[in-house]
Amino acid sequence: MGSTDTDRAFFGQPRGLVGLFFAEAWERFSYYGMRALLLYYMTDRMLDGGLGIDSADARSLIAVYGSATYMAAILGGWISDRLLGDRRATLLGGVLIMCGHICLAIPAGAGALFASMIFIASGTGLLKPTISSSVGDLYARDDPRRDSGFSIYYMGISVGAVAAPLVVGTVGQTYDYHLGFGIAAVGMALGLIVYVRTQRHLSPLSDRPKNPLRLREVPRGRLAGVLTGIAALVAIIVVTVATGTLDAGGIVNVISVVAIAVPAAYFTVMLRSRRTTTVERARVRGYIPMFVAAVAFWCIQEQGATVIAQYADESTDLNALGFPIPASWFQSVGSLVLIILTPVFAVLWLRLDRSARPPSPAHKFAVGLAIAGLSYLLLVLPALGGGQSNPLWLVASLAVVTIGEMCLSPIGLSATARLAPAAFATQTMGLWLSSNAAGQGIGAQLVKFYDAGSAAAYFGLLGAGAVVIALLLLAVTPLIRKQTERKAPSGDRGAGTLSGVER
Repeated sequence: MGSTDTDRAFFGQPRGLVGLFFAEAWERFSYYGMRALLLYYMTDRMLDGGLGIDSADARSLIAVYGSATYMAAILGGWISDRLLGDRRATLLGGVLIMCGHICLAIPAGAGALFASMIFIASGTGLLKPTISSSVGDLYARDDPRRDSGFSIYYMGISVGAVAAPLVVGTVGQTYDYHLGFGIAAVGMALGLIVYVRTQRHLSPLSDRPKNPLRLREVPRGRLAGVLTGIAALVAIIVVTVATGTLDAGGIVNVISVVAIAVPAAYFTVMLRSRRTTTVERARVRGYIPMFVAAVAFWCIQEQGATVIAQYADESTDLNALGFPIPASWFQSVGSLVLIILTPVFAVLWLRLDRSARPPSPAHKFAVGLAIAGLSYLLLVLPALGGGQSNPLWLVASLAVVTIGEMCLSPIGLSATARLAPAAFATQTMGLWLSSNAAGQGIGAQLVKFYDAGSAAAYFGLLGAGAVVIALLLLAVTPLIRKQTERKAPSGDRGAGTLSGVER
């Protein structure tokens, strides 16, 4: 059980939320600072400090990089649930992320870039689901402050994300890319310091694995099979890369397929597991349509570091406001809007959830996805005009998609924490983050079709598709609500508490 209503030290929220808020703010500062520079660093000429990679290849690589980063969250959740516990997994993840940014800060070419991708993907896979799970552990399952608390926590993400492009992006684009990446490494170090100094206020649930793995309980044949499979996978990767069989395009395609297959397989595992009760199984089935909507949402929103970054650099009049605007600054717009609107949405959800007919998470998801679609439809107008568009069009689009994010992302975190089977608590948080991985995996294929000449068609088709999916989700919302609001019968010990975990 998490914290009860008695702990209201932080604006009515548990005091443990303070440390998680600031630790996540610094972690996101490092990540979004790196992301703000990555496309420009990869595509810039080598003479100017870049890597000289083709823009289409760079867009796809960045997309699958983001996909792999969030896909690793499933494995990170498993490591936390079965081996380390949330606190230790969060610390280890932060250290790996910092090592990744240090690699980018060293001018060692493409090798350092790919090494950083491995470090940051692995570290984020450990940190993201565990720090989010620690927020969920602060609250009892039916605590009405849960959605509001996750919205406040989400503002921590925004604080780091709004500062990162302005600081890291400006330094990187104006002075030196590697100096900018070095600032991102410092940001992650500060995040680790904040977390270590405040972790005593976290729930005791974060101290230990929620479903600890005991090797004596694992059949030897299964353990041998897993180790053999891992060894075979590593061997295949080494051979294909060394022989040139698996080039950059092949890697993009493989990760795109895996990004979709992994969450599908994991849903199957949870639904078939003996540790999942009948009520928990119904909740998971109701969660799946919302997960699909989240995939579609992230497919649009995460193109901010690829298509939108290129649109800002190539198709936007960066001098229209009377002074030169670094293209990386646009990636701060969404986060700034989040900071402004988070208190509004925190109060809005609290009041709506206490009303006579509160909107369900599925309703909020549908609204969020429809708004994301409208943000792309908005860009059709300036794209049809050709030439350099006024930057206010791009600012408006980024602001609109952020409103959609406020309807979907923090609510998704909260719903995942509430609907997760007890034995898969942190792993399910990792599964939620893998919706981002699947969205970026699909996006890695879609961004190949973008170019300035066909921008209007690109934005129009993706925007309209998102609106259609949102309408379909809205149509099945009554069925989703019936599944997710099922109550555990008396005596069912698996309804979201540790008592339902097999020992």
